[in-house]
Amino acid sequence: MSAVSTGVSDDLGGRAASGGGFVGAFTSEWTKLWTIRTPYVCLLVGLVVTSVFTFYYGSIARINDKPVQPVGNASVSSVILTQFALVILAMTMVTSEYSTSSVRTSLLWVPVRARVQLAKALLSALVGFVTAMVWAVLGIALAWGPFQGHAAFELPKAAYQVVAMGVYSALICVLTVGVSFALRTAAGAVAMIFFVVSALPSMLVGLGGPVLLAINEYMPQTVGGYFMLGDGKAPFPDGVSLLILLVWAGAAQVAGLLVLRRRDA
Repeated sequence: MSAVSTGVSDDLGGRAASGGGFVGAFTSEWTKLWTIRTPYVCLLVGLVVTSVFTFYYGSIARINDKPVQPVGNASVSSVILTQFALVILAMTMVTSEYSTSSVRTSLLWVPVRARVQLAKALLSALVGFVTAMVWAVLGIALAWGPFQGHAAFELPKAAYQVVAMGVYSALICVLTVGVSFALRTAAGAVAMIFFVVSALPSMLVGLGGPVLLAINEYMPQTVGGYFMLGDGKAPFPDGVSLLILLVWAGAAQVAGLLVLRRRDA
């Protein structure tokens, strides 16, 4: 009886997957994401942090009489904190299903493992991209007043930084999904992402030395900072910075898929 039931379920899952394809898998992930509270909390936290940080950034630049800089630098600097709101959001898409064992149902109805992971990665990237651009625009608006002449607004530069923030945040979300599939626990995923994105670069800079500083140049947050600022001070062109970020995100996805194919849940 058990074998018959399993066979029927698998057949239904296969037909559902073949009927819905990737669009069906993506739609399912979209529905699941917005039926839990975590995404809304993460978006709200990011909004508040962006508002406070950018206003403070502009105020400090004025008080300390800093040289004139692009107003978008305030929003770019806030990413060092707000990115973790998106990390939690992207991680929850994976680890919440493993914690409740509902991942078994997801994999039953979408038997193609890569399709499940790709749907989650694409959705997290889309949310990260749009959200980060909204935060960027908000940050520019809020920082402009406190800067009081210590910032310059040039539409092409501001537009570049807004889009670059969206791209960086999207790739951080994709990286997070890959790591979450590889580790499968919220604590493990958050610890790993925090270590790679924030803690390790700080350690490398703190310890110093030509080798460690050279390694730091290729860490996601460092490369992302160069890419988002776009001020020409990076050791390589912006296109290379983007490529390095893509490599990090792709490597995380490959690691997550290898684990997913070896062990479902």
